[in-house]
Amino acid sequence: MKLTFLGACEQVTGSMFLLELESGYKILVDCGANLESGEPFHKGFKFEPSELNLVVLTHAHIDHSGNIPNLYHEGYEGKILCTLPTYYLSTLLLYDSASLHQRKLNSAHKNHHRKAKRGVKNFTQGLYLEPQVKVAVEEFLPIAFNQPFFPIPEVSVTLIPAGHLLGAGYAIIEVTENGKKTSIGFSGDVGRWDYPLLPDPQPMPQVDYLICESTYGQRLHQDPNEPENILEDIIYSTCVESPGRLIIPAFSVGRTQALLYTLNKLYLKGKLPPIKVFVDSPLAIESTKVYERQKRFLNDEARSISENDDVFDFENLIFVEKNTESKQASNHYEPCIIISSSGMLEGGRIQYHVRQNIQNAYATFLMVGFASEGTLGRKLIDGKKTINIDGKDFNVVARIVKTDVFSGHGDQDDLLKFVGFQDTKKLKKLFIVHGDKPSMAAFKTKLNEKGYPQAVIPQYAQSFEL
Repeated sequence: MKLTFLGACEQVTGSMFLLELESGYKILVDCGANLESGEPFHKGFKFEPSELNLVVLTHAHIDHSGNIPNLYHEGYEGKILCTLPTYYLSTLLLYDSASLHQRKLNSAHKNHHRKAKRGVKNFTQGLYLEPQVKVAVEEFLPIAFNQPFFPIPEVSVTLIPAGHLLGAGYAIIEVTENGKKTSIGFSGDVGRWDYPLLPDPQPMPQVDYLICESTYGQRLHQDPNEPENILEDIIYSTCVESPGRLIIPAFSVGRTQALLYTLNKLYLKGKLPPIKVFVDSPLAIESTKVYERQKRFLNDEARSISENDDVFDFENLIFVEKNTESKQASNHYEPCIIISSSGMLEGGRIQYHVRQNIQNAYATFLMVGFASEGTLGRKLIDGKKTINIDGKDFNVVARIVKTDVFSGHGDQDDLLKFVGFQDTKKLKKLFIVHGDKPSMAAFKTKLNEKGYPQAVIPQYAQSFEL
């Protein structure tokens, strides 16, 4: 049996791992898009998609699911195993990605002269559209958590709740070859304990080989306060003590729902001022509907609230559908809260809110998520005094506040806790993936200190015999 690492190697995005059995049966775990700055969305597969037998998807985020339409376009004819929430959220995210690709294609063909057509082709390679997404999502096959699924008699696939995102799971693949059973665990993305809305990550049973993410392998979450207390304090200082506007750039899937849930808890306790809360993201609106329909996958606290009240809906909450309504929200004359995407401020409706409010001394921008180097969000987090949007400079006058309490990724301690359920004497190899080089190196050092000398950092396209 051979395991090949085809993504998320010494980088965070593009998760993709190929497991090849002696019988020739081939399983791909995750099929993520490469979202690294300056890199093409899809560089082609290092295998023949038509020869794949099965794909297992840990969760819906594009860096784990975003290349699935290309997989079918290039010949794959099998199924995608995942949980039911992952199916619904992946469908939304893949169609949203296709819409973004369409805009990129339109822009590329508009801005390149005929003599540069070859450059246009290179720029647009791998950008799928809605017809390709439609083909892919029809082949998703949802399975239950903690119930082994047998695609063939000698292989079982089990998904275990990982926190992080609605429906996210660890994948355990057990293979019987020559009378011997071997178990391989894939972490996907490890969530946090006591995170809003989601159940705690479950322990992964003992495996022979573990593939573990390391996104926050060298850092600890800094904010020790409760999400409710943090939001309450910022809302009070921004919208009560002064007639200001609180703007929260947030990812549409996962982060926005955690924010709405926390705001609703404040409302139910009488701690949310009577101000309007605008959710300005079509994708966030549709994702929230998925969370509402899939309440059984939420944590006990959220389900108990849903017995008597709506989990996300509360007085003065307004879902913004149209662009004209978005602009009206940004110019709302009374104190208010605006939650909009994208979380890194790179495109989306949030950029209009930035342009309208970044020079407003009464506005506060609350940064609740990770922002990559070079993004507009990162520049605000880093304290830049001037930012540029579409060629125009803006002075940063608004207050910029950051918290990591809503981060859906487990930090170094969480990752060590996740690995700690494995008996080091029984674990044959521990592969570190899905992190930048410093995070991987720091996590490997910590694992060695904790008694896991078998930890390795695989290179791109490197294969291991299991």
